[in-house]
Amino acid sequence: MDLIKHIKIDEESRIPKYQQIIDSIIHNISVGNLTMDKKIPSINKFSEEFYLSRDTVEKAYSVLKDRNIITSIRGKGYYICRTKLISKVNILFLINKLSSHKLRTYNHFIDAIGVNSYTDLHIYHCDESLFLNLLEKNKSSYDYFVIMPHFKTERLKHVSFTTNVLQAISKIPQEKLVILDNSKPNMRRGIIEVYQDFENDIYSALNEGLQKIKKYKKIMLIYPKKTVYPYPRRILHGFKKFCLENCLDFEVLDHIYDDMILKQGDLFITIEESDLVSLVKQAREDGHKLGSDIGIISYNDTPLKELLGITVMSTDFKIMGETTAEMILNKKKGTFKVPFNFIDRESL
Repeated sequence: MDLIKHIKIDEESRIPKYQQIIDSIIHNISVGNLTMDKKIPSINKFSEEFYLSRDTVEKAYSVLKDRNIITSIRGKGYYICRTKLISKVNILFLINKLSSHKLRTYNHFIDAIGVNSYTDLHIYHCDESLFLNLLEKNKSSYDYFVIMPHFKTERLKHVSFTTNVLQAISKIPQEKLVILDNSKPNMRRGIIEVYQDFENDIYSALNEGLQKIKKYKKIMLIYPKKTVYPYPRRILHGFKKFCLENCLDFEVLDHIYDDMILKQGDLFITIEESDLVSLVKQAREDGHKLGSDIGIISYNDTPLKELLGITVMSTDFKIMGETTAEMILNKKKGTFKVPFNFIDRESL
């Protein structure tokens, strides 16, 4: 076969023989010597040609199969099944939901990581089983695993990590693991962490706006108790800490109700977009002026909120995506706390 003359096995190299086989096949794909559906030697043929043990060749072929580079057809042999971008850095990007700010982070990551990488995006919908299945299926196929860890319990409560998730993540080599958006104290050293500090972020942001916030009589946080995509309870903890320390009257509501009783001097902090839309609509129908009669602060900025003059407190998703990409490109390990900003606009 043509492949035999292109394979190089260096007997003096300290690189394991099975890894040399993998590297040679990938190199031959990248330079065009091997194309899609091209048949490659059998394990026996390969071992005989290069005086290698059958176990060595079998191990190399097993890794190539796990990475979806080759496939085996019973009774026929082994064939190349993947050629595109094989020589580039391959990244698995796992996010918990398809929201606008998650996609902004992803898009900024893609822009910054550049053309010498290939990124597969998967959404696991805060579902532990789906996440574990995706990770198990792809555990040998990627150079980096970028994970946004947000999960839901049976009672639709938020949890950052479960025992099963931690066990699965622990099997990923530390040099390949990237924890994004969320974090866990005492995670393994030697990984990349680019995270939000949900409790202290909201606490600090509200303190930035304290002088304006104090003009309102009561603060309502609209924090969904049960939702398909639950929010970290650390947001709630940071809010309560702020209100108690500043002796502010507050209430936590599940959502904006239809025909909500709105009183002059009310300040609302919304998390979900649907609650913000409903609140603005009702305030306008009742003749309340935003920023004087009724105050609104929204969680996570969007271009539309900027256009409408809605005050926000928000993570810098651009920095989150770009920093993650830069740390991968520069092979830099460690933790990075993403800036969280209070942006004062007309609604406060």
